[in-house]
Amino acid sequence: MNRHHWWRDAVIYQVYVRSFLDSTGDGIGDLAGVRAGLPYLRKLGVDGIWLSPFYPSPQHDHGYDVADYRDVDPVFGDLAEFDRLVAAAHRLGNRVLLDIVPNHCSSEHPWFREALAAAPGSPERARFHFADGRGSDGGEPPNNWHAMFGGPAWTRVTEPDGRPGQWYLHMFTPEQPDWNWREPAVAAEFDRTLRFWLDRGVDGFRIDVAAGLFKHPDLPDSPDPEADARTRDSVNPLAWNQPEVHGVWRHWRAVCEEYTVRDGRERLLVGEVSVPSAREHAKYVRPDELHQAFFFDLLGAPWDADAFRKVVSEAMQDIAGTGSTVTWVLNNHDQVRTVTRYGEPAEGSGLGAARARAAALLMLALPGAAYIYQGEELGLPEVVDLPDDVLTDPIFRRTGSRARIRDGCRVPLPWSGQASPFGFTSGTESAKPWLPQPEYFAEYATHRALADTRSSWHLYRDGLQLRAALHQLGEGSLHWLETQPGVLAFTRGDDLVCAVNFGTAPVPAPVPGTPLLASGPCPPGELPGSTAAWWIDGS
Repeated sequence: MNRHHWWRDAVIYQVYVRSFLDSTGDGIGDLAGVRAGLPYLRKLGVDGIWLSPFYPSPQHDHGYDVADYRDVDPVFGDLAEFDRLVAAAHRLGNRVLLDIVPNHCSSEHPWFREALAAAPGSPERARFHFADGRGSDGGEPPNNWHAMFGGPAWTRVTEPDGRPGQWYLHMFTPEQPDWNWREPAVAAEFDRTLRFWLDRGVDGFRIDVAAGLFKHPDLPDSPDPEADARTRDSVNPLAWNQPEVHGVWRHWRAVCEEYTVRDGRERLLVGEVSVPSAREHAKYVRPDELHQAFFFDLLGAPWDADAFRKVVSEAMQDIAGTGSTVTWVLNNHDQVRTVTRYGEPAEGSGLGAARARAAALLMLALPGAAYIYQGEELGLPEVVDLPDDVLTDPIFRRTGSRARIRDGCRVPLPWSGQASPFGFTSGTESAKPWLPQPEYFAEYATHRALADTRSSWHLYRDGLQLRAALHQLGEGSLHWLETQPGVLAFTRGDDLVCAVNFGTAPVPAPVPGTPLLASGPCPPGELPGSTAAWWIDGS
């Protein structure tokens, strides 16, 4: 790996802080818990960590409603603990990325409180999207947009004199007002935030809603007003992916380059980019913009060899063609866990697990970078039977529907023991994690996974070790091979083949003395031109 460009084929582990490890016994994970877990992650073999938001927040959307971008919420620790975490990670050779939320803030952010107290047309309101309502009394929203988490994207305020007043825009929840990036004060404030954390030693930022920020300047009606709420994705072309956003990323890239020149340590910008196509995606990773952007098409692909080949081919053509590398993901804190997503109960309970293992090794064999969501290395399934009274996802609160809610993938990790809290919290056995853990989590506890060489943890660890050891893997290209139906195969370099069984192809016997991955590596003679191969059985 080219160490100056460490990010091009790095494997980063996403830490959902409140569910990783609790050091205080309050049932909520924290920064000291993350620090205690660093040796575990080093043993796994990842190159760095991405921390979910830990900033002061009323937690209406678990930290993605930020009240102060330059501090630590006391629930998670303080700035001194953050500094200790960064120092410890760097000693172990791991980078640290922070989650930054530039599209919206909390309704308790001081600037939004100032806006509510100020008059229409004031500089304070110009930092957000305030507008007069429609109708004779202004009682209708300024346009017909819907929020991604349900309901209209506008909320009416009560003016300081007590009268019904203007409306403000929020593409997620009313507690998350959208910033107006056409106002220079907003860009300047985020500059200060970037530099605050860069000065504290962070290695980069994961950028939430990176295709957002700018809205159409006229805020016109959408031809499909319910598209965002219906798809739970940023598809309204008037609210997302506006051309002006690229200027922000060029500026942020320049800030990162400034720090790289200063100390020779390259900083990373990776965007959460939801756009219609790989070609649009590629615009965000041009040489002077974001270093990386998550490529979600692999995550969304059905379990089908042809579908995976199409997704990978488009990414390699459009994204790698910019000079960047593709950033592969199979899961994150917003998605159903991979084991459950790939499972088909009628086919047997082990099918989802087999497919998840195969998909993980496929991802690690692809050219570029990869991100792993915490718990995926344990093979954790989605917790699908959480009681209504413990659900915290604002989607459930706003819609009343459990469809695609995100609590099930955020249940705290099991570390040890036979009963909840499974070592997650340092409190007593009666300590309750912020979301309840099911009894079957005992089967997936970390201490059991490390002791069982057949576990998903060892599969991930072995795959990461091979990725680091084999020069053919990491950054580079691939060449597709013709195969029988239901099998996907490609070469990496001149002498390594990755073959994935998506159907019922027979699994060849392993070569004696060759390390087993999923169902064993394919004998070299069975695939053309190979002296090494991964045979990954997802059937």
